Amino acid sequence: MKKKTLTPSNIIFAIFIVLLIIPQTRSVLQLAVNKVRVQLFSPSELDREDQTRLQPFSYELQDLKGKSTSIEIGFGNPVFISYWATWCPPCIAELPSIQELYEDYGNQVDFILLTNEDPDVVRGFLREKHYNLPVYSPLMAPPEKLYARSIPTNYVIDANGKILINETGATDWNSKKARAIFDALIRVGQK
Repeated sequence: MKKKTLTPSNIIFAIFIVLLIIPQTRSVLQLAVNKVRVQLFSPSELDREDQTRLQPFSYELQDLKGKSTSIEIGFGNPVFISYWATWCPPCIAELPSIQELYEDYGNQVDFILLTNEDPDVVRGFLREKHYNLPVYSPLMAPPEKLYARSIPTNYVIDANGKILINETGATDWNSKKARAIFDALIRVGQK
């Protein structure tokens, strides 16, 4: 019978597994892994046959101060929708890239970041991270085509309600590829 020896890669793997089991280090490791993922993945536009059109609707929302509002989807403005949470490592990993995108496109694209968390928790998180993202709680069930079972799930919808991007998992929204998609959306809207 051949005796197995410990190799450095086996030791590192074992340490990684142990750290994932310990609650205090699990979220730190998950965030680090997702930050690497963000660096590797940019959003991709859906193939034309996979792009579906939403019936225009008003998304009934509540902002973090408790004020009810509605944002029109499919009525002339491109929209970025993100389902996320403050406790979700992939969400946290991609938020810096969403913030950068929002800073550059927020006056031409409607950004809707949706969470069901306590508004005080969300406000504290945004303040700590220095984000000024438009975060809301939904006051209605999303249309079936925008129903997400996992977070983060993000959608980019054109001015006519066509879903161009449906991306799940941590993604680099500030990539050249994403910016090219947003630039094209804005050009089409200006015609």
